[in-house]
Amino acid sequence: MLDIAIIGAGPCGLTTALRLHQQGFRPTVYEAVPELKPLGVGIDTKIYGTREIDEVGLLDEFRKISVNAKHSIFFNEYGQEIYAELCGTYMGYLHEQRFVHRGTLQMLLYRTVLERLGEDSVVLGARCTGYSQADGKVTANLLRPDGSTFQVTADVLIATDGIKSAVRTQMHPESASPAYSGITMFRGTTIMEPYADGQTILHIGNPHKSSLIVYPIANDFEGTGKTLVNWVCEAVRDESVEDWNQTGGVEEILPYWDNCKLPFLDVQEMMRNAREVYLMPLIDHNPLDSWVDGHVVLAGDAAHAMYPRGGNGWCQAIVDSRVIAEKLASTDDIDAALTAYQDERLEVVNRIVMANRGEGYEVIRRMVADRTGGEPFSNVDDVLPLAEADAVFSKYHALVGQPRPGHEAGEATGFRTEYALVAGA
Repeated sequence: MLDIAIIGAGPCGLTTALRLHQQGFRPTVYEAVPELKPLGVGIDTKIYGTREIDEVGLLDEFRKISVNAKHSIFFNEYGQEIYAELCGTYMGYLHEQRFVHRGTLQMLLYRTVLERLGEDSVVLGARCTGYSQADGKVTANLLRPDGSTFQVTADVLIATDGIKSAVRTQMHPESASPAYSGITMFRGTTIMEPYADGQTILHIGNPHKSSLIVYPIANDFEGTGKTLVNWVCEAVRDESVEDWNQTGGVEEILPYWDNCKLPFLDVQEMMRNAREVYLMPLIDHNPLDSWVDGHVVLAGDAAHAMYPRGGNGWCQAIVDSRVIAEKLASTDDIDAALTAYQDERLEVVNRIVMANRGEGYEVIRRMVADRTGGEPFSNVDDVLPLAEADAVFSKYHALVGQPRPGHEAGEATGFRTEYALVAGA
């Protein structure tokens, strides 16, 4: 049986451990922090991500901590509706699209790893600083919080240590510095009454100025009867700190939404009432031409950090988890297994990284802003016909591996809701 070490106990690393366990392996996960806490804000789990969670045997538990997505609606900066589509099973997919707090999900995965693999399967306070290889073995150099060091040797080292991966930096030193977009994300959560139908993700704004994504991530949050809503506001800002836990305020982003009039949500009030606000530069890393060095392999953000647009970063990471486990279980040849994983995943995910730099399906808000000169429109069909918007979305969904049901048969899948009439009245 292979001795497998996983670097990083984020959602990708923990899911990788569960996938390997399904294949008969018992990996050990090494995590830098001395204590795992439910940090972070919301993540959008697409239908293929929910399928992966189902296959790990956690769908019922996942449903309890997440919100089932029904509508995805796009608005300009004035609150005028541009386009809408159904989500998940409401669209006709076999699996749900669900919104969840990242930290809550991570703790579910953590508990499950300990239950299935044993209490000693996750080693906390062990930061990987690099690795070496000899005689078909990999040795990871690990640093404890007190400054002392130790080493572990394994047959395979899987690096899921995120955007600041020490393993990726050693494997590809030229990629150590991320590519900064010039945009900073203000990421917050607010406890509030449900808006719209309580199952809707909103995409608002003129990307030339600012964009805002809003979605619910927990119902009856902590017994309050209210919803925990996640929101992310993008704004041009001189920012270079690559730290998911940098805190901030909302004063500088509120003016972007002075003219936004939604019939069901006051976005400025939502921001002012935030329980937490984090700042993070919108960054990624240039696509790599290799994720494998001997018996060391990258996965998740360590392999393909991408802009968090379209909800595909986390979902692609857990696909990595499954494929790595399948390949290692399919052959005794470690080199062949890791190469097969790379061959199946690298080119596909690199295309998504580049597509997300181009805004993915969010580009329709830029198209409307360009065609209207940033002004309100009288009739959205004169600006962006429904069929044109539909084609943009269908192409992107197919790119990330979830082609829209019925679209190949010529069926229209997008629409406009009753909110379009209210906002345009």
